[in-house]
Amino acid sequence: MRRQLIAESDVIAAARAGKREIVIEPRALITPLARDTAKILGVRFVDASSSQSAAVQSAMVDVVIGSDHSGVAAKAELKKFLAEKQYRVIDVGTMSEQSCDYPDFALLVGDTVRSGRATFGLMLDGVGTASAVVLNKLPSIRAACCYNEFSARIARAHGDANVLTLGAKTLGIESLKSIVAAFLDTPFEGGRHLARLQKIADLEQRFSRHQ
Repeated sequence: MRRQLIAESDVIAAARAGKREIVIEPRALITPLARDTAKILGVRFVDASSSQSAAVQSAMVDVVIGSDHSGVAAKAELKKFLAEKQYRVIDVGTMSEQSCDYPDFALLVGDTVRSGRATFGLMLDGVGTASAVVLNKLPSIRAACCYNEFSARIARAHGDANVLTLGAKTLGIESLKSIVAAFLDTPFEGGRHLARLQKIADLEQRFSRHQ
């Protein structure tokens, strides 16, 4: 029987499609370049024969969404918007407009993406920048605070951003919807951008060793 071969192009194709896992068959061959590229892009190889991996896949969602108190109303509207577009969504809170701390919910969004339970994350606070600061402290998270469709597309196409942060107090709901759609619909381009993402990964490793 012919063994499954995973090459760099397969990893890039998975990342462009928004996938964070590639299911591999027993005795699959994964090229060294494919492994390196997967590490850069945050794509994991999952054993098809593992019952645990099957459970993880069944629990996966497309988007995890969170907010602080200032983003609750906008979050509710975006959840409806995503459901209409057939995205599977999990809401990690907050659920009320009582004052809370945005780092707590940004962390929940980031950890859900990092664990592989969600492909992308959305986080709303008043302006969007504060949550981006929190999320970019987490290894393998590339969060982008975007204010228009163009910045959202570039964040995905060039930076392979996996979390979008938004300002609920700075943009109307229709603008928020268009930015979210641009972000989720844009694939990562790969190519020359891979080397730049490798430098980001190298920085994460460099400074984690000094902690």
